[in-house]
Amino acid sequence: MPPYDCMLLFKPHVKKEALIGLVARIGKHICRRNGVVTEVKSFGTIQLGYGVKKLDGRFFQGQLMQVSMMATPEINKELHYLNKEDKLLRWLLVKQRDTKFGLEFMGDEGRLEPSRFSQINKPDDDDDEDEDDEEYEVNEEENRMN
Repeated sequence: MPPYDCMLLFKPHVKKEALIGLVARIGKHICRRNGVVTEVKSFGTIQLGYGVKKLDGRFFQGQLMQVSMMATPEINKELHYLNKEDKLLRWLLVKQRDTKFGLEFMGDEGRLEPSRFSQINKPDDDDDEDEDDEEYEVNEEENRMN
């Protein structure tokens, strides 16, 4: 099952309970279709670049939420009932491309060795700073001669 992100833009005056209720319904719908909701993020109230016109007015703000899931490819057609939700301004389903999980994430190198991490966090010696200063002085002299 490929991973998807569903971005939901709610009207700014919708209460938190209603937001959670709709996200819970989406989650139940996904689970009934043998999918899994992996993460739910709320980005709070955001300013929109342009007004979104609906029957009850034009909105320049919205409450943005992201529902990450793993579902079958038919989920796009099954979520079209969201078009009739009066709490939503817009919704968008995005398929994540080139996402790697588990051993695929580690690549051909195999397991990550702890010794590689110790080299990354190794403190720098003071001797390196002196070498950098000498190189800089040499470069200044070359620039003066030219």
